[in-house]
Amino acid sequence: MEPRSGRQLRLVAHGYEAVIASVGASLRSLTFDGRDLVVPFDADEVRPGYRGATLAPWPNRIVDGRYGFGGALHQLPLTEPARGQALHGLLAWAEFADRLVLDDRAVLAAVIEPQFGYPFRVEVEVEYLLDADGLQQTVTAHNVGADAAPWGTGPHPYLVAGPSTGSGTPVTPPVDDWTLLLPASEVLTVTPDRLSPVAVEPVTQHPEWDFRVARRIDDVFIDHAFTGLARTDGIAEVRLTTDDGNGVAMTFDERCPWVQVHTADNPELDDIHRIGLAVEPMTCPPDAFNSGTDLVTLAPGASHAASWRIRAV
Repeated sequence: MEPRSGRQLRLVAHGYEAVIASVGASLRSLTFDGRDLVVPFDADEVRPGYRGATLAPWPNRIVDGRYGFGGALHQLPLTEPARGQALHGLLAWAEFADRLVLDDRAVLAAVIEPQFGYPFRVEVEVEYLLDADGLQQTVTAHNVGADAAPWGTGPHPYLVAGPSTGSGTPVTPPVDDWTLLLPASEVLTVTPDRLSPVAVEPVTQHPEWDFRVARRIDDVFIDHAFTGLARTDGIAEVRLTTDDGNGVAMTFDERCPWVQVHTADNPELDDIHRIGLAVEPMTCPPDAFNSGTDLVTLAPGASHAASWRIRAV
């Protein structure tokens, strides 16, 4: 019987091992020399939330699930009912088909069929590739329909720098002990109740979210999108490390001008409270279907690709 998370595709190369689950083209686990780089989940487990899922045709939220495009108004199902939002696209629970499976590379694909709230047909191809520099994921959209379609994408891994410092049972969640480097000069503020976007502001106005100089996260709560990213040769890097300097980094180019960061706060669930740091490069910000900010418009027959990489530090 197939596991609840779908078929398991195991990739191994250069000391890295990744397991991809076919439901949601999800990154189920990633290790380097046996050390976790992301928070894993079990093969026969219903994936916890969006952990490791591929987000498409939008990342993050669409406020009220309502937007206008091409002169028409659309209403999506509210998949975040407590906040009344449409969350993380339409493919997170879709079964992806295998297109190519090698020892170090896997390509999966699914089609978003025209449906209530998104009457467009888009084929989505997800490639995972292991090399000496870690795991690269590339998401490519092909508009195979007759109409232009709004598009955005991103991943949803929870990064792991290492175990909590000290001996015995940690008295603080691992996230609190980790050092974060986030080279973003601007943050998108949100409403406290629904996390709906408010305004892009300099992080100097919100020093608790200014990690341009690496420092411990401690008890800071983060669930925000950042932009104004400093880059080297076009590449931005978010880095998470332990006191001994080991950890994990996520890199991405200008095709992702935004990154969502979340400290995985679940105070009512001690076993998963702040156990990893969600780092989600995004091609567009939250609610881009309404704001139009960095929204990709896919013409019929057009394609769009974006990629990101996770590597050990």
